[in-house]
Amino acid sequence: MSGEKSRSGAAAHAPVGLRERKKQLTYQAVSDAAIAMFLERGFDKVSVAEVAAAADISKPTLFRYFPAKEDLVLHRFADHEDEAARVVAGRADGESPLDALHRHFLAGLTGRDPVTGLCDNPHVLAFHRLLYGTPALVARMYAYQGRSEAALARALGDGVAARLAAGQIVAVLRILAEENWRRIDAGESADQVYPGAVEAAELAFVQLRSGLGQGLG
Repeated sequence: MSGEKSRSGAAAHAPVGLRERKKQLTYQAVSDAAIAMFLERGFDKVSVAEVAAAADISKPTLFRYFPAKEDLVLHRFADHEDEAARVVAGRADGESPLDALHRHFLAGLTGRDPVTGLCDNPHVLAFHRLLYGTPALVARMYAYQGRSEAALARALGDGVAARLAAGQIVAVLRILAEENWRRIDAGESADQVYPGAVEAAELAFVQLRSGLGQGLG
């Protein structure tokens, strides 16, 4: 297990080639341009052709980077698709998967990581309002979460038990984040929400341990 962790860690920190770096920069530039337009005018009122023109690329080229219009927004979640899996794979010797995920989520709350929903930065708030206020984006987000579940299941050992556990864990993390976002969107600050967010996370992981503890530790 420790050898596997070392190899995965080395791969994660391998140098990025120039071609891949240019590709990542293009992804980011096109996504940023699209999100700016969506925030200004609304997701449904901006066409893919307009985004392509603003990014100075052709429409077919845009679709090579982003298979669907919704992916222009959800690209910001791409780096987080396998985050739970990476936390499990990179956990310390003797640390259980649930303990590692619990620790990681609490650290995210402390750091006001937008993925936890506990972030009141105006730009993040605007992005979340765009995301949660657009049914097509919410629907597409479930596909991203499905890939997150699959990655976590593999990190947990695969098989039916691992897939069941991954589904429950990803659902819990999503609900915690949505509750934090809901409270902030209603007018509370991140600092005001923080104590309740920690309390909710503690409750969530107690429930996960009671249901999954025997199989995952």
